[in-house]
Amino acid sequence: MYNQTSFNKEEVNRLKAVTYTLNKKGKIEEEKLKNSAVFDKKINDFLTVENFTMPNIQDGCVIEFKYTFKSPFISNINEFRLQETIPINMVKVHFSSPEYLIYKVHQKGWVPFKILESKKKRTMKYRPGAPDVVSDPYSVQSVSQKMSANDMKETTFTESVYETELQDVPALKQEAYISNIDNFAANIKVELSFTKYPNTPLKMFTTTWEDVSRSYYDSENFGRQIEKTNYFEDELDAVLSGINEPSEKITAIYEFVKQRMNWNSHWGTYAEEGTKNAFKTERGNTADINLMLTGMLRYAGFEANPILVSTKSNGIPLFPSRNSFNYVISGVENEGSLILLDATNKMGEPNLLNTEIINWQGRIIKNDGTSTWISLFPSKSAVQNTMLTMNISSDLLVSGNSQNRFTDHYALSYRNQYNNLAPDEVRKKLEEKFEQTKLTEIVFKNLDQSYVPVELSYEFTSEGVEEIGNKLYFSPMLFMTLTENPFKLEERKYPIDYEYPQLDRYIINITIPEGYAVSFLPESIFFKTENDIGSFKYLISQSGNNIQLSVAFSITQSLVAATEYEALKNFYEQIIKKEKEKVVLVRL
Repeated sequence: MYNQTSFNKEEVNRLKAVTYTLNKKGKIEEEKLKNSAVFDKKINDFLTVENFTMPNIQDGCVIEFKYTFKSPFISNINEFRLQETIPINMVKVHFSSPEYLIYKVHQKGWVPFKILESKKKRTMKYRPGAPDVVSDPYSVQSVSQKMSANDMKETTFTESVYETELQDVPALKQEAYISNIDNFAANIKVELSFTKYPNTPLKMFTTTWEDVSRSYYDSENFGRQIEKTNYFEDELDAVLSGINEPSEKITAIYEFVKQRMNWNSHWGTYAEEGTKNAFKTERGNTADINLMLTGMLRYAGFEANPILVSTKSNGIPLFPSRNSFNYVISGVENEGSLILLDATNKMGEPNLLNTEIINWQGRIIKNDGTSTWISLFPSKSAVQNTMLTMNISSDLLVSGNSQNRFTDHYALSYRNQYNNLAPDEVRKKLEEKFEQTKLTEIVFKNLDQSYVPVELSYEFTSEGVEEIGNKLYFSPMLFMTLTENPFKLEERKYPIDYEYPQLDRYIINITIPEGYAVSFLPESIFFKTENDIGSFKYLISQSGNNIQLSVAFSITQSLVAATEYEALKNFYEQIIKKEKEKVVLVRL
């Protein structure tokens, strides 16, 4: 629920819910929702979510709920969702609007459906001059009940009616590498095009992306915030003193804002505190901090502009609307390249954004109010280098040590996950990744430092060697083996979102036990997808009682079209098949 002011806000009313269960005698019992099970969760100063907990939930029960959602914001109608993560037997949508409010109706999703449009006459009573008639013709019905018949007038107008009905709607199927499955659900979006009240000039609401950009640019809480400089000039001049290299200046300004400011955990495209006050209190929302950063970069002589972003949880902005975005970052030009910056993230670096905001494209707004789309996907691969040295003991346990090095988004991910965790929590979290493996002597380096790779080392003891007769069998990748294909669907209609290119390299050295010799080694192999999206290299060799394996896995694109799904699925099947192959040792 959006709350603009105490008098101008959305409300959820008449919430009723029932859980139906079948008792031991085969009779239906119902339990109604209690007021104590309804609670609000404040997201920020403007947004609240109403939650409720259904009573007596158990296997086989049926739940039913309904509510009325009341909003004064006629230009922002919530999407009508037609598809869920469970199959739907039937869903109906009926939307009607008076001739004074003209809407455009958009549909999206991969499930085909038709929207039927019709017109009908409607008669209603109203009080002349009532403000509700101007803002919402339907709301005057509540007023009419308080008025005498002599005070009321009657009017007849035309309603536009939009209807659709779908049956046997397939479930949205969650799978690996889907940014936000709701982006691909079948739904209807209604957009206010214009208003034409009686005896009132027509007012246009339909916007282009340029209109959206200009409205931001002209806003006191957006464009005007970038122009303010007098609150930081002295301190920033001191920071930049003696720095001449442009890239060093950009980093210095970015680090100054990043280290000084503390994000209040509120997303937003408009400044909450205002950049000047946020600078003073050292605290603000995403817009306060990144609009401040943009202003400082411009003050230092750079071409810097804000970039509107929709987070993954907010969805992909498909239609021009100020409500399409919920985050803002900064972009600065240097040597012909656009550098993306988000100073809310203490562990961030230039062009290293948290994956929640790597959502296809952002809308960059130039200082003249014009705008264009820019890609948010990184072009640089995150790299993992792993070196394992292991020995197989006489009791068939494998022990050894692992040295790991992570760069870019891999490093950022480890910083986000493990920084400030207690040692025991770190161990448990790491061991969740590996089956039948115990870790000791775990050491992280650079978790609290940006701009350098994260390093991880540990000692390990693992199972995984099988003895049959006088032979030993084991996968040389041991607990690093890929055992499950992330792609399981027969067909996928939505793209594969890897978030960033990635390269994983492994060097594995294995010392075989005394009294054994190598009977069989898997063959070395290299293969890739036809369009070079993915590649896999597996090189294995033996020298005396040592086996050395070199493996390299890469994905070269951040976002892959759904048409490549089958090829990638087969690519992973080949990897799994290869990594499952066993080295065979025979007793001498």
